[in-house]
Amino acid sequence: MNYFYLVPVASLFALGFAYYFFKKMMKESEGTEQMKTIAKYVREGAMSYLKQQYKVVALVFVILAAFFSVMAYFGLQNNWVPFAFLTGGFFSALAGFFGMKTATYASARTANAAKESLNKGLQVAFRSGAVMGLVVVGLALLDISLWYLILDRFVESAEPGHKLVMITTTMLTFGMGASTQALFARVGGGIYTKAADVGADLVGKVEAGIPEDDPRNPATIADNVGDNVGDVAGMGADLYESYCGSILATAALGASAFVLNPAMQAKAVFAPMIIAAIGVFLSILGIFLVRTSENADMKRLMSALNRGVNVSAILIAVLTFVIFYLLGFENWMGLSFSVISGLLAGIVIGQGTEYFTSHSYRPTRRIAESGKTGPATVIISGMGAGMISTFIPVVTIALAILFSYLCATGFDVRQMMSGENLSMGLYGIGIAAVGMLSTLGITLATDAYGPIADNAGGNAEMCGLGKEVRKRTDALDALGNTTAATGKGFAIGSAALTALALLASYIEEIKIGMLRLGQTVLEFADGRGAVEIGKAGFADFMNYYQVTLMNPKVLVGVFIGSMMAFLFCGLTMNAVGRAAQKMVEEVRRQFREIAGILDGNGKPDYARCVAISTKGAQREMLLPSLLAIIIPIVTGVVLGVPGVMGLLVGGLGSGFVLAVFMANSGGAWDNAKKYIEEGNLGGKGSDVHKATVVGDTVGDPFKDTSGPSLNILIKLMSMVSIVMAGLTVAWSLL
Repeated sequence: MNYFYLVPVASLFALGFAYYFFKKMMKESEGTEQMKTIAKYVREGAMSYLKQQYKVVALVFVILAAFFSVMAYFGLQNNWVPFAFLTGGFFSALAGFFGMKTATYASARTANAAKESLNKGLQVAFRSGAVMGLVVVGLALLDISLWYLILDRFVESAEPGHKLVMITTTMLTFGMGASTQALFARVGGGIYTKAADVGADLVGKVEAGIPEDDPRNPATIADNVGDNVGDVAGMGADLYESYCGSILATAALGASAFVLNPAMQAKAVFAPMIIAAIGVFLSILGIFLVRTSENADMKRLMSALNRGVNVSAILIAVLTFVIFYLLGFENWMGLSFSVISGLLAGIVIGQGTEYFTSHSYRPTRRIAESGKTGPATVIISGMGAGMISTFIPVVTIALAILFSYLCATGFDVRQMMSGENLSMGLYGIGIAAVGMLSTLGITLATDAYGPIADNAGGNAEMCGLGKEVRKRTDALDALGNTTAATGKGFAIGSAALTALALLASYIEEIKIGMLRLGQTVLEFADGRGAVEIGKAGFADFMNYYQVTLMNPKVLVGVFIGSMMAFLFCGLTMNAVGRAAQKMVEEVRRQFREIAGILDGNGKPDYARCVAISTKGAQREMLLPSLLAIIIPIVTGVVLGVPGVMGLLVGGLGSGFVLAVFMANSGGAWDNAKKYIEEGNLGGKGSDVHKATVVGDTVGDPFKDTSGPSLNILIKLMSMVSIVMAGLTVAWSLL
């Protein structure tokens, strides 16, 4: 039986249910005319921004596609790569577009549904977020299915087993298109949303003393637009490329691990795709399980979302054993436990993130209490909590890597230490990454739910809905803050495992690049003979290129990779600062010059603030995004394969830890502010509240711009290295 066809069927199933949830949401009422008008402002601003961003990104894609075409012409690259690159970027952009369109239609409907009940508001918001989750997995599996069928038809190879290696390594390159689009979406959206948010908070809350979503605040519409372009379109594109990257890297590792066993090779390639396909059906089941009771507190609301996620995760864990058994893997049980290690890692990272960022727990409450002595102690306390919070994700990912490797190799520690059967162990790590992302349809839904609930609260505030409605939307918004923080932790954790699988896949692309240039054997400098490239393993390539910690080229690469994480964060933080400064000046100008704003008699110029954020984001996103593409190319040209390996290792190690620190610090500052706004420690308007607003403002670019963008950075550098492997093999200065 050809199990592969489950993949396109699952993709169509996901897209069909996404359409069903979208149409169901659209049948709900948007409420009053004022609610419709506010929603329209946000929708138009979001679409206007996205249109401008896609123009800039399209130009970058045309230039890169032309560059790849030149490389293909000179035999440095597969002829399919330019087309694969473009389709990866197109589908990633399409996923973000559909998700954001749904979110901008759902916010007013969520606020109106909250008039009826808390459960009704939760279901409208969550199932609208599910559109994003299902569109991402549906389009990803559709893209993978189409490319496999095309390449299977046209790629030819004389050597048995080599065809699938060619197909999977070629498919892997469309991940660069998805990664490039994701980085622009994340960085641009993050700069946009935080410029607006900082302006709204500092001038509106601290200086004018008005609520965050007060219609008198000129930046409030831009702030609501930013929630959609950053946390919906940006996050969707981010996890689209993680999802594709994990599946394709694992497929490429499977093709390599079983190259001498053609009967099992195809099954090793299809296994990650099939696990993802089954995860689609289980995600849809989980979505229908999310519901809550009226007057539920934060823990009950969180358990309502966790019910759907956990049921999906448990079922995929059980069915994984069935999948590997039916595919006929000799070590079917060990590989199944590799998948479970990835699933458990995702859950543990999510729970750890919730503990350090939710105001239901002590760390965030401590940050709120530190506000009694001013904003400086709030910032110190938040940074300390963020640094400590890195312990759980790092240890969890380390254990997942070791456990998944050992499960795949039959727990033979001798083999692990000697490098024997390395390919199978790396396949286990890749399968763990697929396991973590297997139920992305529902885990991304919990994340996309956040900005929808946030916008619903803003709509309710601006339209002056009743106290009971505001209480419900505030509860949904507070839950959204926690799910957003949890989603960022999950995205960063999945990026670490995916990047490790991509690092292993880089060697496969090096092998293909050598064969394309006519090199057939590896001749070692120590005189110990030669090995045919087609039969060489990972250890042979490490020895051939002298990828050791004592090689200065590797060490230089490690330093450059580590520096890239901090350079990238510095550039994006400063970008937010510059854009936010212009926003602050504009909001102050409007309060000064437009008569009657603070009395409610004058109308703010919302469009001007939207334009400032849009222009700032488009200009500021280019340098950090282009550096992520240029640095790996330059490193490969100057330092060769050892330098690139060091770059990827350094970027992965420092980028992962730094991303967790920034995301968790920012989330904790945000929820410390929310804790006080619920009436604790003096409540809104108190000195403690103002101190935590400053902390939240510092944390905004931490959690919504620089931190989340880092996980794309480490994957994009891997993808660029993979696509440029032919050039690196053909020519390097050192």
